[in-house]
Amino acid sequence: MGHPLSEDTSPEAERVQLDILRRLPPWRKVQMVADGWECSRELALAGLRQRHPEASELALQRRLARLMLGDELALKVYGNP
Repeated sequence: MGHPLSEDTSPEAERVQLDILRRLPPWRKVQMVADGWECSRELALAGLRQRHPEASELALQRRLARLMLGDELALKVYGNP
């Protein structure tokens, strides 16, 4: 099977996991990726709120955009603050 995907998962458990993932319909795989993306976005936003409690929601969204897109692209997309 090659290199393990996770060091703390046995090869047999990994085979079972991959078999389950292969059987999922495409829409479900897309949904899992979208859920993971949303979760990471919410966690990043929570971290920004904790570090910048005085910031407005708009300022937090701009900071998040800079984290996710980089300064240059965030500036192109959202303009100057």
